[in-house]
Amino acid sequence: MSDNSNNPVPINVIYTGVAGTGKTYQLLQIARQYTAYLPKAGDQDLLGQLLQNLSWREVLCLIFLEMRTRQQELVKVPEIVEHPFFVAKAAQNDRDKNLSNTAWSALRRHSPADSKTVSCDNRASQAFFDKDQSGAWYLLPESMTLLTELSQQLTEFQQARCDNQDNKDRQPRGFSQPRFSMVSFHQAYGYEEFVEGIRPVMAASNGVGNHSDNRSSHMHYDIQDGAFLKLCQRAARDPEQRYAMLIDEINRANVSRVFGELLSLIESDKRAGMANAMAVNLAYSGRSFSVPANVDIYATMNTQDHSLAPLDMALRRRFRFISCPPQPSLLPVIDATQHSESGSPADTIDLSKLLMGINNRIVQTLGAEAQLGHAFLLSVKSLEQLQTVLVEQIIPQLAQAAGGQVAVLQYLFQDEQQPIDAQFIQDSQAQMMDHSNQMDTQNDVPAQSQLFSGHDSFFSQSMNTGSYQVNADLVARTGAFSSPAVYQRLY
Repeated sequence: MSDNSNNPVPINVIYTGVAGTGKTYQLLQIARQYTAYLPKAGDQDLLGQLLQNLSWREVLCLIFLEMRTRQQELVKVPEIVEHPFFVAKAAQNDRDKNLSNTAWSALRRHSPADSKTVSCDNRASQAFFDKDQSGAWYLLPESMTLLTELSQQLTEFQQARCDNQDNKDRQPRGFSQPRFSMVSFHQAYGYEEFVEGIRPVMAASNGVGNHSDNRSSHMHYDIQDGAFLKLCQRAARDPEQRYAMLIDEINRANVSRVFGELLSLIESDKRAGMANAMAVNLAYSGRSFSVPANVDIYATMNTQDHSLAPLDMALRRRFRFISCPPQPSLLPVIDATQHSESGSPADTIDLSKLLMGINNRIVQTLGAEAQLGHAFLLSVKSLEQLQTVLVEQIIPQLAQAAGGQVAVLQYLFQDEQQPIDAQFIQDSQAQMMDHSNQMDTQNDVPAQSQLFSGHDSFFSQSMNTGSYQVNADLVARTGAFSSPAVYQRLY
């Protein structure tokens, strides 16, 4: 994917395909494009890069996190205002007056509603700070889970600064800042996780004394921002850069419910600042919201699993769909012998031809959506690994797609004309019948029992579904399955 930093048009793309075609891998590659490794810089430049897109609340959180690395958890406002992070942020905002008021306002606004030491009429929905009886502020332990990204940025900043100190003769380096958020949809995923919702929050019951020992916690419910809303807020503060929402398995959730009223807002021309810009009031908080134009949305969709929810047609109109077919050409030729001195074609297995052969027969019998992706075989380097993948992954998947029908499975593995001991898939019911007939012959069963042979044939056919078994020699890697020829047959 090309760099989209200068692309003014939002991107909405869904990568579609069967399992194992590299759709999730594609998302991970896209994530790298939205991870900025900031330019090499000196300490002051590094500090500016760190603070550039942070709100005052985030700067305060960063200060507390930095103080904690020095074993100091209680901080008074004068120390906060004199901290290098606070001073640098004030300089960025061209502020040099009433800085103490700025700190006090942000601290109070993000304090818990049941604080015994802080009063505030305009509290935010999420608490981060509280104050003890001495007037020292501290970071609420329960807020630490919300500060993972800030902690990572602080760690990278400190590492980059250390590198500058250790390598004064070298050009100092920068640190990375991810501009994406990645989530995996599932059946229980909803609007509350993606946009906003009422979720439990652990809050302190008092702020007296040593907060780590004498303070108990209780749970209450509050409106909290979801993954997409948080990303959009970051993007709105940084309009010169592009941000990406990455969604794996988008059709595993009820997509219309997950997006809610944002379904219209994600259209390219409905974004903030665009020709037909739209805003809506969010369902829980009632806040007015529009999707920034610098947010791109990428998703994957498995077209194979028919148990997954179909995409809403309204959502389909808002995305471009890019097909990800199997790519057999990525697969290697493996040497099937334990010792590879000969290198003869007879001793090798071309995984590309093997996958194409199986997929051609799958398309003929089960349809294109039942094909195998190349990822099933991408890591196979030996005959033993191929045998394991066949037994543990490929055969179970195809058996499910074929409904366990022995005839279909045997066709896929070219077993019809093969002796039983060389069949990948064996008909367990037929083997039972054959064994029964042999026993009857040995015991001289009366001829009149042949009157019921037609019924035996009927029951054999009706039970054919689900009566397959994997050849025990393939599982044990013995017999015919120790030879490359049986796998070359699949071409």
